[in-house]
Amino acid sequence: MVEELEQRLDSFDRNERNKALSVLCDRAKAGEVVFYEPGLAVNLHCHTFFSYNCYGYSPSKIAYLARKAGLAVAGIVDFDVLDGLDEFLEAGGMLGLKTCAGLETRVFVPEFADKVINSPGEPGIAYHIGLGFPSARLHGAQAKFSAGLRKTSRQRNIGLMKRVNDYLNPVQLDYEKDVLCLTPAGNATERHLCIAYARKAKALFGQGSELAGFWSEKLGVEVSGFKGPEDVVLLNTIRAKTMKLGGVGYVQPDRGAFPELEKMNEFILAAGGIPAVAWLDGTSEGEKDIERLLEVAMARGAAAISVVPDPGYTACVPYRRQAAPGLSGKKLENLRGVLEVAEKLHLPVVAGTEMNSPGQSFVDDFDSQELSPFLPVFLEGAYIVYAHSVLQRAAGLGYTSGWSRDNFEDAGEKNEFFREVGSLLEAQNEEVLSDLDENVRPRQIIKRFVN
Repeated sequence: MVEELEQRLDSFDRNERNKALSVLCDRAKAGEVVFYEPGLAVNLHCHTFFSYNCYGYSPSKIAYLARKAGLAVAGIVDFDVLDGLDEFLEAGGMLGLKTCAGLETRVFVPEFADKVINSPGEPGIAYHIGLGFPSARLHGAQAKFSAGLRKTSRQRNIGLMKRVNDYLNPVQLDYEKDVLCLTPAGNATERHLCIAYARKAKALFGQGSELAGFWSEKLGVEVSGFKGPEDVVLLNTIRAKTMKLGGVGYVQPDRGAFPELEKMNEFILAAGGIPAVAWLDGTSEGEKDIERLLEVAMARGAAAISVVPDPGYTACVPYRRQAAPGLSGKKLENLRGVLEVAEKLHLPVVAGTEMNSPGQSFVDDFDSQELSPFLPVFLEGAYIVYAHSVLQRAAGLGYTSGWSRDNFEDAGEKNEFFREVGSLLEAQNEEVLSDLDENVRPRQIIKRFVN
């Protein structure tokens, strides 16, 4: 019964997810489901099925698994949309889990127009994140900007699909019929396209040698022995050979393909979030100049940094990320270096596994020799973003608010306040902050948690 309920958490029907989660909470109270006490591990970069989660996890499922595993804080970050925000925060309230939600997109950074940052082969283009949005209900200019992100993503996907359709003929997709059925709210990604192509090819050629021959010819590599149409090797090969740099469907983005960094940050701040620089591994030309990159980003409103998981750090096994023996010394050195720069600049740092590629785990192995020294930094960042999310939602008193600018002398003092609130506040008691207003002083808020 529990396993069936857990599966229903991934239904595309929101009502079914809500009912399943409610029953699972009752089962936990009855001792039929074990929820570990919150520990120190965090994941603030979970993609849900509202963009792409390789396990098909909904916001409710991620919240449930995070509470079950005893995460201190959990956060979702979907590409270009906030569709899962309300559900995730509500699920966190039901489960007694500290939660926050945001989005990820790509932006153009004019000052780095000639340097690759963290989008391979695309100078000037960077993945960028908004953390801790208080609500998905946007209005005015923010609603228009958000709709533009969704529209641009759709247009980009359809253009890509048409080019790949021409090459993979007779395996051709209909965007509405073959792709959008894979998403609960119409926000498809390249990975959805790959699955759709794999399924359409299987429908045309079956599962035998004819299918393998088709893919071998079209992809230019020997393809055989894969396990069904959604085999990870096949899907990754389809994406690499048809959609990424050098692929038949790839078009080099120009300056207008993505919003500029400054405009994106203006949107995030106006919507009540925290703009965060996404950092990959420090090996690109742009990330090697990390101090300059952060200087540019902070001048345009960035106030945090998100460490994006890199499979090069760890050998992934299902649900757990295990540190690999002989971890690359250079990448570990780069991670240590960017955290030192963030500390100097008083930038909160968040981390997490994306789960948008098969094999990625649910949470990093913070007990490993390589990652354990950094856990206090990631935990502090998670507490800061969680506290921001709650205070911004309650009374507009978040980390990037005017109230914060007026009440803290420096970033270090502000970080300590939000860390303390995030640490002390219990998820099931968030209503203790519901009556705040802009006249409250920071120490008056802290006193609510200290006898």
